[in-house]
Amino acid sequence: MIMIKLFLAHLIGDFVLQPSSWVEEKKAKKIKSGKLYLHILIHGVLVLVLFWNLGAIGLALAVLILHYLIDLLKIYRGVNHPIRWFIIDQGLHLFSLGFLAALWVYPDTSWVGLFQGSNFWIVTTGIVFLSFGVSIIMAQLMQPWSKSLEKGDDHSLTNAGRYIGILERLLVLIFILVGQWEGVGFLIATKSVFRFGDLKESQDRKLTEYILIGTFLSFGFAIVTGIICDFLIQIK
Repeated sequence: MIMIKLFLAHLIGDFVLQPSSWVEEKKAKKIKSGKLYLHILIHGVLVLVLFWNLGAIGLALAVLILHYLIDLLKIYRGVNHPIRWFIIDQGLHLFSLGFLAALWVYPDTSWVGLFQGSNFWIVTTGIVFLSFGVSIIMAQLMQPWSKSLEKGDDHSLTNAGRYIGILERLLVLIFILVGQWEGVGFLIATKSVFRFGDLKESQDRKLTEYILIGTFLSFGFAIVTGIICDFLIQIK
């Protein structure tokens, strides 16, 4: 559970409480950016909040320092290869959290009642990852293709695609956790029916491929996350 809580703190700090304006300021001002230090402070505070134990101060400081060093590495080395360094950055963060979780040995404490159950932390981490983490990861992975598409007014609602993706991933997670894989198949079939019209009317092969890649990535992340959460719940 130490690793689960550290991962949840990372997701909230990196994908929920870090606006894009902070990211741009860090790129521009680098080590002089005030948002960089506010960002790493948030990570340290999140660790303390989720563990709710003053004994975790050392762990929070370790997370804060390692996150700072990894972010500095990305800021100075990842300018010309943002996608590659986004993946490297997240990989290093996860490795550092795993390393700290393996070293840190003390009784795991939490809030009372519901918050003491490991299932709560597993499912919450899955929800945060699918709602915020995957949205940003997909935006980074699909950036080369999105730039190649012509920008036109398709009369789409603001951020509609993002929220649709979040909802469908959360539904997939729910279906998997309750053992209803038929619901996952139904959801994929329903999405395919709605997308068929877009693909049929579109004469742009790039747009068609972009939609297919995005759809499969979204469902793929949701299914894998659901399987992992279900596995962790079963073996706890």
